[in-house]
Amino acid sequence: MADSIYRASVLPSQLLFKPSLSNRNCVPKKSNLLCFASSQLNPVRSEVSFCIGTHLIPHPNKVERGGEDAFFVSNFNGGVIAVADGVSGWAEQNVDPSLFSKELMANASSLVGDEEVNYDPRILIRKAHAATSSKGSATAIIAMLERNGRMKVANVGDCGLRVIRKGQIIFSTSPQEHYFDCPYQLSSELVGQTYLDAMFSSVEVAEGDTIVMGSDGLFDNVFDREIVSTLAIHTDVVEAAKALANLASNHSMDSRFESPYSLEARTKGLDVPFWKKILGMKLTGGKLDDITVIVGQVVTSPSIGILDEVTKTEEVKGTESIGILDELQRTQKIEGTDSIGVLNEAQTAYAQVKKGFGGRKTSTKTLPY
Repeated sequence: MADSIYRASVLPSQLLFKPSLSNRNCVPKKSNLLCFASSQLNPVRSEVSFCIGTHLIPHPNKVERGGEDAFFVSNFNGGVIAVADGVSGWAEQNVDPSLFSKELMANASSLVGDEEVNYDPRILIRKAHAATSSKGSATAIIAMLERNGRMKVANVGDCGLRVIRKGQIIFSTSPQEHYFDCPYQLSSELVGQTYLDAMFSSVEVAEGDTIVMGSDGLFDNVFDREIVSTLAIHTDVVEAAKALANLASNHSMDSRFESPYSLEARTKGLDVPFWKKILGMKLTGGKLDDITVIVGQVVTSPSIGILDEVTKTEEVKGTESIGILDELQRTQKIEGTDSIGVLNEAQTAYAQVKKGFGGRKTSTKTLPY
């Protein structure tokens, strides 16, 4: 639903997302498992940390650029995970929508250990937002796991997070939006949201819990029950992240699928013309979008043998990349051409987003009028 730039006089337009590029030594690989642990042990209570898998599938029209999402994972304390979804409506103003989300995540990554942040995701959002100079806007979510099992979550917009325990969702974030397809968003402009608007939650997690974080490309196309059933089949975090991303991608291209997105659209009054309703037709279909999925399993520190030198790798459809923890370093491989990009470096090409129903720039598939 991250599809519109928020302005004082609201004008509907569309948005999407992208992975960050690399600025250092990177070697393309094809899986993405990340485990990290605390370096000290509590003799009374085992400390916990994340074991993480990630997967990103760009919007079909944005494969060459990798989409407009950005995310990072960090091994600081018990672990930090975050996703930002760049607002693609900025493309209409000749602004690369990925720049803001990339820089925002890069800043957040570099500030996780800041003394003033003090392991508060709201303060991390504030400082990262203040340090971001790129023009644009993005939704964002950050989760920070403490070694004692307390996970703090701050969310602005419609990225989301679920905590699954023994086949049940025990915690779920709620999207924030001004109106349908216009979520709360951090912006370079004066009109926009700040860390003060973030929805903050504190959740106690335990060994064996699974955290699923993603952009709206996941949650607009996959129901919670499907997330739970997918995790039941894929216990490996890498495979689980990939399976969820692929499921979301398949649903997004299925014009007959009653997706979470199309169901919400209908509740907001967006549907097929009346004469089609008489014929029993209705608005259906998934939402074509960038899809970012992070799956984290809560583990106790003694079960992890890799500490501060763990790397994460990521497979993106049409893009292979590897990153180093805390650094947002990636190499993109596009149609046989290797290219290394630096954060804040302008990207020259962007894909035009097709207009959907009601004149709003969306990607939901509908029955032809």
